[in-house]
Amino acid sequence: MKIMHVSTRLILGGSQENTVLSCAGQADDGHEVLLVFGPIEGPEGTMLPAVEAHGGITPVETPDLVREIAPRRDWRCLGNLRRLIREHQPDVVHTHSSKAGILGREAAWRESVPAVVHTIHGLPFHPYLAKSKNAVYIAAERWSARRCHAIVTVADAMRDQALAAGIGRRTQYRTVRSGMLVEPYLDDSTSMLETRRRLGLPEHAFIVGTIARLAELKGHDDLIDALSPKMREDPSLHLLWVGDGYWSDRLLGRIRELGLEDQVHAPGLVAPDRIPEWIRAMDVLAHPSYREGLPRAVVQGLLSAKPVVAHDLDGAPEVCIDDVTGLLVRPGDHDGLAAAIERLRSDPALGVRLGAAGRELVRGPFDHRSMVRELEAVYRTVLDRPGRPR
Repeated sequence: MKIMHVSTRLILGGSQENTVLSCAGQADDGHEVLLVFGPIEGPEGTMLPAVEAHGGITPVETPDLVREIAPRRDWRCLGNLRRLIREHQPDVVHTHSSKAGILGREAAWRESVPAVVHTIHGLPFHPYLAKSKNAVYIAAERWSARRCHAIVTVADAMRDQALAAGIGRRTQYRTVRSGMLVEPYLDDSTSMLETRRRLGLPEHAFIVGTIARLAELKGHDDLIDALSPKMREDPSLHLLWVGDGYWSDRLLGRIRELGLEDQVHAPGLVAPDRIPEWIRAMDVLAHPSYREGLPRAVVQGLLSAKPVVAHDLDGAPEVCIDDVTGLLVRPGDHDGLAAAIERLRSDPALGVRLGAAGRELVRGPFDHRSMVRELEAVYRTVLDRPGRPR
């Protein structure tokens, strides 16, 4: 098949890693794969080197595919996407993220692409936006759902929330877990102590780690609010923030104001292939984010057999099952977040039990090869539908 993927920003992030692994797996299976993306800007890194290193993916940057609403640029982008579709004649156009999903689906629909597929990695509307903005996003997603054949979601929760907002038909939806390279997370050949020595982290501290952009709604402020009183009393309680973002200076400023800079480790951007190493150094992986699809960091923690604490929302409870594979906390419940982490600290056997159960739950469904197979099945179902012109 000829497959064209369209993604708004090729930064270091969960949806982008999902997209690149999908492209790589499809290219390895012998398909012709084109990846179209917008300008890569800001402090959040880039996945482009991984695309270029693979060799089987054709990357194409289109300059007017931008995240913000920009009517003139959006109109030019629509024209550029239609031109690329006419040039490459793809069998499948697969879009990712909100802006690329709206423009990409419209372009593919106008050009009569045989299979138009969209993945919802996370919904653009959520409780923390103004009602007027949510109304615009919901209207756009309803409109775009009528311009595609299939909608893939990374979590059942995304499907249910989209349908509740009147987006698409239930028959359009298929849940495909967001795949990753699982083997590095399953590798227990290096101990936590050895890993900490190599990374320059304190060997005997209790380290609560996050894998997330330092950005709005990712929950770093919640960790400060929940744990800073205990951290001031106990210098052996540490935070590890893996990632970078627009809120980095503000968050690290808060840490300095609290006098906790010696207990918070912020290595900044980390290449995807080094994430397993940083998780191995953690005692607990915390993910108190306020909006997600299904958080890859939670799955990565479970693959690493680490106990996980997450907010009880969106797709997180589908893998972080309370008291079975992790601990769930109500969003904004700082006391509950602190209590969950303290419970794991005081009961190491609980962490071992949760981590082992979590690894067993996710190691198969989240293997990138499973994702590639399931996506191909989605494409084939659309292409082989009865009555489709040949």
